[in-house]
Amino acid sequence: MTPTFDKVHNHFQLNGFHYNREGLKEVAYSYIKEGDDFEIAIGEFLADWLDPNDTLEAKTSGSTGAPKTIGISKQAMVHSALTTGDFFELQPKDGALLCLPAGTIAGKMMLIRAMMLGLHLDIISPKKILEINERKVYRFAAMIPMQLQMNLSKVEKIEMIIVGGAPVSSDLKKTIQNITPTVFESYGMTETVSHIALKQLNNFPEASANNFFVVLPGVLISQDERGCLVIDAKNIAEEIITTNDVVKIHGDSTFEWLGRTDFVINSGGVKIHPEMVENALATNIDSRFFIASLPDNELGERVILIIEGETKTFKPEVFSNLNKHEIPKEIFFVKRFKETDSGKIQRKKTVASIK
Repeated sequence: MTPTFDKVHNHFQLNGFHYNREGLKEVAYSYIKEGDDFEIAIGEFLADWLDPNDTLEAKTSGSTGAPKTIGISKQAMVHSALTTGDFFELQPKDGALLCLPAGTIAGKMMLIRAMMLGLHLDIISPKKILEINERKVYRFAAMIPMQLQMNLSKVEKIEMIIVGGAPVSSDLKKTIQNITPTVFESYGMTETVSHIALKQLNNFPEASANNFFVVLPGVLISQDERGCLVIDAKNIAEEIITTNDVVKIHGDSTFEWLGRTDFVINSGGVKIHPEMVENALATNIDSRFFIASLPDNELGERVILIIEGETKTFKPEVFSNLNKHEIPKEIFFVKRFKETDSGKIQRKKTVASIK
């Protein structure tokens, strides 16, 4: 029988203590009244989750259009939690770690997974440098790429980590080949109640791996006329969701993410996906960087390269694996990129800062 949102698994623990619904209401009240900022957010979410309403509000990130507040079915969130539990074969009493803000869909879903699956969940402050108890063994955790990058020495006793909220850099993908936890990049958004597809990044059973996301059971995918991903996931979303993510579909259940249609550059009639150019340059540039564009009287848009850090000179060989349309016409250096709270580069704001 499928669990419902108004129940709490009898094996669920929060920071080492068992709680039922009534006990969690007291925890929520205590966090809201006396907690640190991150605990207040947890308390507010728990209070919303434990009220009699069958929906709650969440803010979208802009994957399907302008950011907005939407209502999400609590039972849809339960279905999402169960699907993730099935994929990772999570069992009651498995240890889990919450180190993401409860104001995000990712943070909310970690709490829901724990309550629905009977996980033993520990909560720590969602900072860049995490205070992980390195003596404890955890089966499952979720992080943003920046957290994983900055806490690589502390995650050896976490069995599986899902990473989302921002793209995983090529450098981080290389680094995690030498760590114990199996890391999965997630694809999802608020509208899909967390991730609907996962891509394993390390610890492969085969000698090599592809660059494809694998959709979770019950999720159907297609493309619209722009080449953007269309998601049909009836258990977690009543309506079909059309994204702004350009993809290449490989079979019924796998897809390759190419980039955001918002970022596509039309230079002299040639469409350029910045993310694909960035992948081609990743091994040649040590600093953080991204590809963008500026208006151009002749081309419409000209390709530019923006690098974080001090000004330096690049040899032409750096761009040798790009075609002539992709080679940046200008290079800009900025001291620090504009970022979201999750560490995602705010490209448009950063470009505006150089004009």
